[in-house]
Amino acid sequence: MSHIRTLDQADVAGKRVLLRVDFNVPLRGKTVLDDTRIRACIPTIEYLLEHDARLIILSHLGRPSGEGYQKEFSLGPAAARLEEIIGRPVQMASDVIGPDAHAKADALQDGEVLLLENLRFDAREKLKDPTFTKELASLGEVFVNDAFGAAHRDHASISGIPEHLPSYAGLLLQKEVQTLSSMLDNPKRPFVAILGGSKVSDKVAIINSLIDRCDTLIIGGGMCFTFLLAQGKPVGNSLKELEWIGRAALMLEHAEQKGVKILLPVDVVAADRFSPDAATVTVDIDSIPEDMMGMDIGPETDKLFTEAIQGAGTVFWNGPMGVFEMDAFAAGTREVAIACAENASADTIIGGGDSVSAVNKFGLADKMTFISTGGGASMKLVEGSPMPGVEVLKEGE
Repeated sequence: MSHIRTLDQADVAGKRVLLRVDFNVPLRGKTVLDDTRIRACIPTIEYLLEHDARLIILSHLGRPSGEGYQKEFSLGPAAARLEEIIGRPVQMASDVIGPDAHAKADALQDGEVLLLENLRFDAREKLKDPTFTKELASLGEVFVNDAFGAAHRDHASISGIPEHLPSYAGLLLQKEVQTLSSMLDNPKRPFVAILGGSKVSDKVAIINSLIDRCDTLIIGGGMCFTFLLAQGKPVGNSLKELEWIGRAALMLEHAEQKGVKILLPVDVVAADRFSPDAATVTVDIDSIPEDMMGMDIGPETDKLFTEAIQGAGTVFWNGPMGVFEMDAFAAGTREVAIACAENASADTIIGGGDSVSAVNKFGLADKMTFISTGGGASMKLVEGSPMPGVEVLKEGE
C-alpha cells in the first residue's frame, strides 16, 4: 500500500485548517449518549491547536433530508460536548457554506475552534457537487481528514476538498489505515479471522480476501447457516440465503485449496421464534428441529472457537456469533469476546460495527489491541476495495 500524507508533513501554523471528523453520534435531545467518536478525534484536534491552527471542523450527523436546517440533526450538542472535553470554547456556525460560516471562519484566530453545521443539511455534500465542494474548500487553506468511518464515501468533504487544498490524514485515520493494512500484509501468525453477522451476501468480498490471508476462518452468526447448507446440513427455520449456497460451497473449496481451516458451529442454541422469551433448546448441528431457528452458537462451539483464538498471533473480528442483543442468545458472542481479551500476546483487532458494541457491552474494550471506529470503512479496507477518502491522500496524488 502506498503511503498517505500525514499530519507531521503539514504546515498548519496560523492557517485555517478544515478538519473532517465523524461526529455522527447518538443523541437524545441535546445530550450526546455516546461520545466515543468525538474522543477518537481528540489527539488530532489537540495536535492542530498546539500547532496554532485556526480550526474549522466539518462533520455529518444522521440522515437529514438535505433541504436545510433540521433541529434534531444539529451538531450543536456535539459542539457542547467537544467544548467540555478540550476545555476551550467551540464556536458553532449556523450554516455550512453560508454567510455565518464564512464570517466566523474569516474571524478565527490561532488556536480557536469553529464547528460548521451538519454537512448533510445540503444535499450537494453526498452528490459531491463541484460548486459546493469548491465553496467548502474556500473556507480553509489546509485539509485534514480524520473521519475514517466515512473514508469509503465519495462525498464532497471526503474526496472532493483534496482536489483544491493540500491534504493530509489525521492521526486516527492514519492509525486505522496502518493497523488494518499491516494486519493484512504482515500479520503475526497464526492469523485467525472471525466473521459473524446475518448475511453471507454482505461479506462475500471480505470472506474471499481473508481466505487469501488468514490461517483459520471462524464463521458464526446467521451467515453460518448458508455455509452449513452448502455442506448438506439441515438448518430448520434458521436464517439462510438459498441463492448463495453455491457461492458458499465455492468459498469452502477455495479455503481447502489454500490450506485455510474453516470452523463452523458444531452445536447451536435454537429457538421457536425470534424473541427474548422464546422456548430454546441446545442441539448439535445435525439436529436442528425443522420448526426452530439457530439464534446463537452452542457451548461445544464456544470451546472450539475459543481454542482457535487462544492459539492465534493475530485475531480480526467482525460480526456477532448470535442475536447478542437478547441476553438469552448472547453467550456465544460473549465467549468469543472473552477469548480475544484473554489472548494477551495476540494483536486483537475489532473491525467496527456490532463487534464494537459487543466488546463494549461485555466491558472488554480496553483488553483489545485495536478497535476500528468504522464498520463499513474497515470492511472496505480489509476486502481490498479502494477508499475514495484514502486514495486522495496518497503520496504523489
